[in-house]
Amino acid sequence: MAELSNERLEQLQQGLSQLQVSCKTLLLSTLSADTVPELSYAPYAKSEQGAFYIFISELAAHTANLQCHPVATVLFIQDERDSRNLYARERLSWRCSVRKVERDTKEYQQGLALLTQAQGQMVDMLRTLADFHLFVLVPQAGSYVVGFGQAYDVEPVTGLLMHIDEQRLDR
Repeated sequence: MAELSNERLEQLQQGLSQLQVSCKTLLLSTLSADTVPELSYAPYAKSEQGAFYIFISELAAHTANLQCHPVATVLFIQDERDSRNLYARERLSWRCSVRKVERDTKEYQQGLALLTQAQGQMVDMLRTLADFHLFVLVPQAGSYVVGFGQAYDVEPVTGLLMHIDEQRLDR
């Protein structure tokens, strides 16, 4: 496969960023204690380092799941109404390590400030509830699909895109 031109690479990176910014929530895949996959969603805020903060209730299954198995996959996906082909919806997924952020830390205050900025005053009300906990999801590897034959691995720190080609899939 030919290398991406700088112009095409810039278009892809702008598209990836725009897709993520256009979503105020992320789809969240977690594992239950007995490793049953569960899918849910959560409002999020993204840090400057690229991590995602979510503030979730212990009444939700995904909270217990994250405490038991501190890994998750998050998905940002183009709205069906905006897609020309439902088999090739634009999507970005991240495999993440997960860590609970303790209440008495500077990171907790910073994470909630980011969430308030991204999600509004509802966060200020939720922070008064003892059953809500802050988690940080740190991307370890990503995948960005723009359409048929246009799938890319995404390096989380640098944002470098690498085309997923047939040779890689045959391994």
